Amino acid sequence: MDPTNTELRIGVHRLVSRAGELARATPGSSGYDLASAEDGELTILPGTVALVRTGLALELPPGLEGQVRSRSGLAARSGVFVLNSPGTIDSDYRGEVKVVLANFGDVPFSVFPGDRIAQLVFIQVPNVCLVTVDELVPTERGAGGFGSSGV
Repeated sequence: MDPTNTELRIGVHRLVSRAGELARATPGSSGYDLASAEDGELTILPGTVALVRTGLALELPPGLEGQVRSRSGLAARSGVFVLNSPGTIDSDYRGEVKVVLANFGDVPFSVFPGDRIAQLVFIQVPNVCLVTVDELVPTERGAGGFGSSGV
């Protein structure tokens, strides 16, 4: 199956008129840009966090989730990241999509209405069956955790 020909219907509800459009920067972009729908300028001081409105609510089909991720340019140039990246938008959530932005930079960062602040990537979520077992099938790695496979 060619994934480029698969189209899923996602309902997008604009909660406020200043809410931006979900759009990809290029045809090959995985993420759809999320923009600020704040009433005015929002300043995020260094070392602080802000919850930024997008003015959008989504209707995702079952088996799909939205992941809110940092924009690489914003992170690299300004030190501003989506704190809980990826933030999860569940298929049964109908509230406003908001973005938790953290300023790890050295100077205050201003967000203005319409500024692209994050990206939204849609991911399929498998329906799994969890089974309680008495023991796990051994592997070469075993219980080796952090750093066990090298740096």
